[in-house]
Amino acid sequence: MSDRLPVRKTYKLFVGGAFPRSESGRTLELEGHNVARASRKDVRDAVAAARKAVPGWSGATAYNRGQVLYRLAETMETRTDALAAASGGRREVARAIDRVVWYAGWADKLAQVLGSANPVAGPYFNFTIPEPTGVVAVLAPDEPPLDGLVSRLVPALVGGNAVVVVASERHPLAAIELAEAVATSDVPAGVVNVLTGVRAELAPVLAGHMDVNALDITGADGDAAELEELAAENVKRVVRAREEQSPWEIAAFMELKTVWHPIGR
Repeated sequence: MSDRLPVRKTYKLFVGGAFPRSESGRTLELEGHNVARASRKDVRDAVAAARKAVPGWSGATAYNRGQVLYRLAETMETRTDALAAASGGRREVARAIDRVVWYAGWADKLAQVLGSANPVAGPYFNFTIPEPTGVVAVLAPDEPPLDGLVSRLVPALVGGNAVVVVASERHPLAAIELAEAVATSDVPAGVVNVLTGVRAELAPVLAGHMDVNALDITGADGDAAELEELAAENVKRVVRAREEQSPWEIAAFMELKTVWHPIGR
């Protein structure tokens, strides 16, 4: 077996829980590997998969979402070597895993922190309740390849949103290695979708897509202003990182619903 040639890995997209090639058949050579170059059709497929996944993921109990994310951290721990090779090393992987665990712990505490019982003049109960925005598109930052992606992905997931990620154009391997951890954990199909390719091709499609409810432009770099204009045309929420790790990063992807209920006599 000493003369055996190893199987060379091809990095594909992650859409709807599967790993398809781009429908266009295009690839890019990045970081020494062939990486799928997603098309506009791949974007539409990813958004459709995310929309299909929203009811189940948002309808799960907060405790269950926290447990699923904790399971993702466990799976990442077992894949430390592969994740480290695709990112900045084992220290970055450890930070990313710890971040997933930290956000998982917030899943069943969001309602207490972001919601409230409001005093009103009249015979009513008045409650404010956080709810997921829906389908969130995330433009991953280039650095750090893994922890930068996790810091934007997990806050959107923990509140019940489904996510379409445009991976870093310069360092896409970390995103697909993370997708393989997602695929082998308990995250339902379609909740996380990962597209690799040219950000300038994919980001405007997501910004203008009528079925995307929020756009995280943290990794947009110089294209942010153009994307904000496209998002404004369909009243899409635009988000960018404000803090490295905070419950308010989760709140950026949530809607606050106020409910009035009459007090019985």
